[in-house]
Amino acid sequence: MQETALVALATFFATIGPVDVAVLFAGLSHRHAARERRAMALRGTLIAAGILLFFALFGKPVLASFGISLPALRTAGGILLLLIAIDMVFARPSGGTTTTLDEVAEAKGKQDLAVFPLAMPLIAGPGAIGAAILLVADAAGDLAAIAVVIGCLLAVLLLTLALLLTATQVQKLFGVTALHVVSRIAGVLLAALAVQFVFDGIGASGLLS
Repeated sequence: MQETALVALATFFATIGPVDVAVLFAGLSHRHAARERRAMALRGTLIAAGILLFFALFGKPVLASFGISLPALRTAGGILLLLIAIDMVFARPSGGTTTTLDEVAEAKGKQDLAVFPLAMPLIAGPGAIGAAILLVADAAGDLAAIAVVIGCLLAVLLLTLALLLTATQVQKLFGVTALHVVSRIAGVLLAALAVQFVFDGIGASGLLS
């Protein structure tokens, strides 16, 4: 269970990116009053939690209804996470974990940032959704392991909320260089996990037998 928890924590931390989310939120919400920022942070985190929990618990049956096997899910999820990890290592913006330039431009004109872009795609982005489905699927029906994965997801979401509530201070504390260092370290760990997911998916597919 300890290994499951470490993998889940590292994966969710890398794909959600609490520090990145807080810094981006601070930049987008600087014109809002402190009370409005807190309300948006809370609503956005709760909405994202609902989305991620839905895909964690029901993502595999939904994919199965489309005829997508677990090995295919592991391989595709691993490739997606690897692409995100590469962008993190090279400190490049990625549509898998953050907003695109067009989305940022649209968000600047919105009064309420809770649903877009905070809940999606900043917190519950494609990478985090894929990771939630993949980690729960890897638990193979073990309720204790699933509970550990869900607990790790909630822990990272709580950390994200805490950083969002102090977004302005986080932005001042983490300069660009420090933020990129954190991102690169998380990206290296995520890359290794992603390659392992691909290996496991190909191995379980029977293609090499």
